[in-house]
Amino acid sequence: MIILGISAFYHDAAAAIIQDGKVIAAAQEERFTRRKHDASFPSNAIKFCLKYAGVSIDDLDAVAFYDKPFLKFERLLETYYAFAPKGLKSFVKAMPVWLKEKLFLKRTIHQELNKIESFDKKNLKLLFPEHHLSHAASAFYPSPFQCAAILTIDGVGEWATASICKGEGNNVTVLKELHFPHSVGLLYSAFTYYLGFRVNSGEYKLMGLAPYGNPNSDEVKRFENIIKAELVDIKNDGSIWLNQKYFNYATGLRMVNDKKWEKLFGFAKRSPETPLQAVHCNLGLAIQNVTEEIVIKMAMEARRLTQSENLCMAGGVALNCVANGKLLQKGLFNDIFIQPAAGDAGGALGAALAAHHLYFEKERGKIERPDSMKGSYLGPEFSDLDIELMARKFKAKYTFYDDFEKLCEKVVAFIVDGKAIGWMQGRMEFGPRALGNRSILGDPRNPEMQKKLNLKIKYRESFRPFAPSVLEEGASKYFELDMPSPYMLLVQPVRRELWTDLPENYHSLPLMEKLYFQRSSLPAITHIDRSARIQTVNQNSNRRYWQLLTKFKAFTGCGVLVNTSFNVRGEPIVCTPEDAFQCFMRTEMDYLVIGNFLFDKREQTKLNGVLKTIEFID
Repeated sequence: MIILGISAFYHDAAAAIIQDGKVIAAAQEERFTRRKHDASFPSNAIKFCLKYAGVSIDDLDAVAFYDKPFLKFERLLETYYAFAPKGLKSFVKAMPVWLKEKLFLKRTIHQELNKIESFDKKNLKLLFPEHHLSHAASAFYPSPFQCAAILTIDGVGEWATASICKGEGNNVTVLKELHFPHSVGLLYSAFTYYLGFRVNSGEYKLMGLAPYGNPNSDEVKRFENIIKAELVDIKNDGSIWLNQKYFNYATGLRMVNDKKWEKLFGFAKRSPETPLQAVHCNLGLAIQNVTEEIVIKMAMEARRLTQSENLCMAGGVALNCVANGKLLQKGLFNDIFIQPAAGDAGGALGAALAAHHLYFEKERGKIERPDSMKGSYLGPEFSDLDIELMARKFKAKYTFYDDFEKLCEKVVAFIVDGKAIGWMQGRMEFGPRALGNRSILGDPRNPEMQKKLNLKIKYRESFRPFAPSVLEEGASKYFELDMPSPYMLLVQPVRRELWTDLPENYHSLPLMEKLYFQRSSLPAITHIDRSARIQTVNQNSNRRYWQLLTKFKAFTGCGVLVNTSFNVRGEPIVCTPEDAFQCFMRTEMDYLVIGNFLFDKREQTKLNGVLKTIEFID
């Protein structure tokens, strides 16, 4: 049985294909179109999935879309009716799109698939699981658990904004839901907006900014009290009630009422690119603390309702790896699995899995460990010939290594010398994280590496942290972590014995003065609060990356590398050798490795206008 899953028309469109319940391929549309968070119908991702699986559309048993458009339309109409006449401008703007694209989604899907290849639409079954069921399926079915609590939290699907389910065998049962307009994801996005970042893409920045707040500050506590007194009422079971007089997202074109928030918090909405002040950091820390409290209470309720020792998580809020780390520390569950493509992209995979197990009632079969996501390496891969053809096109000079071990030794020497390496191997990752196949690498011991990567290569805000990749078998030597974290979705402290001393007034210093204090012996990956977003690397899931880390450890005694995604600000992670080479040439990266090919920046010539101008878009 072969099922294609699709997510589209909101943000992070994607496609995934499964065969007999096994994940074969998955990719986001943005990687092919080079438009970050591309929401359009994922034609390119679908073409890739079909090609990789070796099937045509007529071979498919079903196509599953990740939510129910009619139910979402019902929510839209009821919301506008409830708030009328408020929101007329937003209603007028939204209706043409709904009537043209979303309301007649079956027709749209047929038309778009027909552009890919002709097929018999009478024999194509279209299925529409609910949004949060797609999230729940994406988390539970690939997990290593026969039975688990499932917690999904995001902005909004149709009506649900969070759900608690129980997964058992091939069944997923919805036990409890939180409904729009009361939403943890939208609450967090409102603060993302107010602090000057873009909604649906800037939440990572807010999470990275929060630790710059002063945890000992009266202002942080005051902001938390204001949030709980005026904006959100948090119940014991983790459900919330949001005071809609402060929010505009239900019917407006903006997230919040700027003037009311300014009166509430005592400062105006921050404009993008304006300097960050202590007050911004403190408000960021306050909403992060509140979000963590809500997530933990929801998880406690999930444990109470299911009596399960295992937890699966998905939805955009499940990408808040700081909250995930705090949840892990609580010890509520023996084991936690978080879907690596937890956002809407992962909904495509969840829709296909829900169709297979719930609609067609197929059993799960053997439970795979550590999970059945194949390390999330589910995208395209490229041959030596593909790389050679790219090099010819750009007249690029390279050295080819027959012996990968020798290439690793060469790259390790470059990293130790303070160089930044573009690293492209094997299949592209599915989800927002680069996990060693589309990565930029550096030496975590180098105190200048964070600054170099942020300002000269990523072209992004200097306060943003970088993640470590660490050999799974040695992770506990460097971090307070006693379980694998293969998908970079858990933040935990750097071990205390690696800490360096900080001045007593450290937390009260301005942001930029805090930034370049050396906080541990691994300064490039140690965040402002001495934490790190950890990726553990297993030789079975990514042999080549594990070999590089092993060589680095043998040479330096350190089994950790800086790992950041292979892209610049405003662009998606690279997909093809051409994407990688162009990104390499537009930045101050020193070396590029694609497969067994090594490119030295000093040997390359100007690309004769082939490269596009970088557009800095959040």
